[in-house]
Amino acid sequence: MKVGEASPIKHVFYIIKENRTYDQVLGDMKEGNGDTSLVLFGEKITPNLHALAKNFVLLDNFYCDAEVSADGHNWSMGGYATDYLEKTWPTSYGGRGGDYDGEGTRAIANNKAGFIWDHSKRNNVSFRTYGEFADRNDKPNLAVLKGHTAPHFTGWNLGVRDTVRYSQWKYDFDSLVTANALPQLNTLRFGNDHTEGVRRGRPTPYAHVADNDLAVGLFIEHLSQSPVWKESVVFILEDDAQNGADHVDAHRSPVYVIGPYVKRNFVDHSMYSTTSVLRTIELILGMPPMTQYDAAANPMWKSFTASPNISGFTHKSSNVDLNDKNKAQNEIARLSESFDFTHEDNVPDGIFNEVLWKAIKGTDAVVPAPSRAAFVKLSKKKKKDDD
Repeated sequence: MKVGEASPIKHVFYIIKENRTYDQVLGDMKEGNGDTSLVLFGEKITPNLHALAKNFVLLDNFYCDAEVSADGHNWSMGGYATDYLEKTWPTSYGGRGGDYDGEGTRAIANNKAGFIWDHSKRNNVSFRTYGEFADRNDKPNLAVLKGHTAPHFTGWNLGVRDTVRYSQWKYDFDSLVTANALPQLNTLRFGNDHTEGVRRGRPTPYAHVADNDLAVGLFIEHLSQSPVWKESVVFILEDDAQNGADHVDAHRSPVYVIGPYVKRNFVDHSMYSTTSVLRTIELILGMPPMTQYDAAANPMWKSFTASPNISGFTHKSSNVDLNDKNKAQNEIARLSESFDFTHEDNVPDGIFNEVLWKAIKGTDAVVPAPSRAAFVKLSKKKKKDDD
């Protein structure tokens, strides 16, 4: 609970996913603050994520600090995004010039003191990354990651299943465990819950998300059967919520915390954000905060226990045929054909959210407007002040 104190947890696994709100996935869990009318990928589609939230801890008050992937991955790995990046991504996303400069692809957009890997190096914490900041031609985007990547792990590519990425990680993980060389910090990318809308001939939204869910379930099962499980913890979050439908706020997103020292069958209503996860990881690994944001973030102490439960996890089979392909020829299918999925967020978020909503709820379904809880509170206060 203090910087530098010894922790029984020796290995941290930090998994980054893509673009879902809390209500889209966990809004059907009666234990949490959800809205079932906004669910897109509920328990039938994501049985493993639901089982993890039930068996370990359900967190229903977590918010992404970022708006989109361009700043989301920098927030997730660095505790903030630079002034340059926050000011230029809207222009880039709006098609008015500029590039996708996040994830270490451009030096001017990188955090001044680097990211969690630079921080680990400064504090003598060993690390390895799988796809995160290392998905451009199998080469890392940052100098600090050279020699710390899994050479055969596939980064961003919606043409490759997350279950394939799981197998790639498993091979590397088993080799490291056998050699007694498993790093303390392991960052991974399982991003196929992004989906490709209803692009004809490509996996359906359900198939993409179900593949992602199964990969997570297989990952936790394999880790829980390994000799390092008793001293491990897993954090899983979305880099951003992509302005999606949620009855509380468009930044509210699912986050999962799994491990022997995580409470079982517990609901944590505490307010956390992306930097809370980083702060918790830093405390576990004995590192000070990187920035003022993770320094001020609320650590996730309430979700942990000093009495470990080393029982494992068995994955749940998918209820969806992962080979299901989009076949419809309609307006949203033609719209999906125009999208560029070769890089993250080359698709306008508002239009893409509409495509997903209508693909799942029906082409005539009315798309809910994004919630802005903080803005609503501010506007009410302003009205009161004006009165």
